[in-house]
Amino acid sequence: MALVITDSNYQEILAEGKPVVIDFWAPWCGPCKVVGPIIDELATEYDGKVVVGKCDVDESGDVAAEYGIRNIPTVLFFKDGKLVDKQVGSAQKSVYVAKIDALL
Repeated sequence: MALVITDSNYQEILAEGKPVVIDFWAPWCGPCKVVGPIIDELATEYDGKVVVGKCDVDESGDVAAEYGIRNIPTVLFFKDGKLVDKQVGSAQKSVYVAKIDALL
């Protein structure tokens, strides 16, 4: 299961040094419901190697604003605490796997 990313914990998570993947989503977003289960699978598959989390844009608007999230779902990929890649809109699992593998 993916970690819950919030306005109060995201900086601490990025500072840990592991690669981080954050799915920006909302409960009312149809495409987010397609991406959500994929993100949960990736959290399990990459457990211990990559921090995989979800950020509800309605509850944690500051994080979304900081990264200019305008469309959801948007998945951001961080390495060494810096944004290195992103996927806007839903995509197949293989797209996310390729982007995560590039972080390792």
